[in-house]
Amino acid sequence: MTTVTTRTVAYPADDLTMRGHLALPAGTGRRPAVLIGPEGMGLGDVERRRAEALAELGYVALAFDLHGGPYLDDPDEMLARCLPLLDDPGRMRGIGRAALDVLRAEPRTDPGRIAAIGYGTGGAIAVELGRDGAGLRAIATVNGLTTGRPGEAARIRCPVWAGVGSEDPIMPPALREAFAAEMREGGVDWRFTVYGGALHAFHHPPVEHTVLPGVGHHPLHARRAWRDVLDLLAECVPVTD
Repeated sequence: MTTVTTRTVAYPADDLTMRGHLALPAGTGRRPAVLIGPEGMGLGDVERRRAEALAELGYVALAFDLHGGPYLDDPDEMLARCLPLLDDPGRMRGIGRAALDVLRAEPRTDPGRIAAIGYGTGGAIAVELGRDGAGLRAIATVNGLTTGRPGEAARIRCPVWAGVGSEDPIMPPALREAFAAEMREGGVDWRFTVYGGALHAFHHPPVEHTVLPGVGHHPLHARRAWRDVLDLLAECVPVTD
């Protein structure tokens, strides 16, 4: 098994001190890098494990923080924090840019080969980075669709992949269609995967705390979505040595 090194990195964003989880692959040379955005609850063990799995494959990976440390497993508390955030592209971009700057500054990172992936709120932030013109090689979002301001999708200069569950009431067909129309109008290289029978956050392992209606784990589609993310990375930011 490849040796992976991890550490917590503190950095300012959104008037908070964020605490991201950085995972480094074995070796000393520069590697392609992946920024990982978490679900609305915030940075937890699921995202930490994803960062470490990507480091095992040879990527520098940073799972970023949304809330300055806390993990918001109470749905009301999470929504009170995330709904205003999702309505404020400037704040989303600020959180994403701050984490991206940390990842770019890591000596092991090849700054010209960075992708952003995310889930829920973190996925929306990944796409918002693209709309902001961040120099990314690929963007993947699972359950994280928003529509941008007119014309901003044209700033996205990399492939975009989006995955949603067919039964996700938080990402309904009208929103999917609006997102697709935005990508088309912006001339983006985009693709969409709809996972039949899956709810919102289908990729996230089952949790013990209370969840919102329309949220549920789908083990088969969770594995498929992870493979789809890895395929995008292999295409756009391959590990070549």
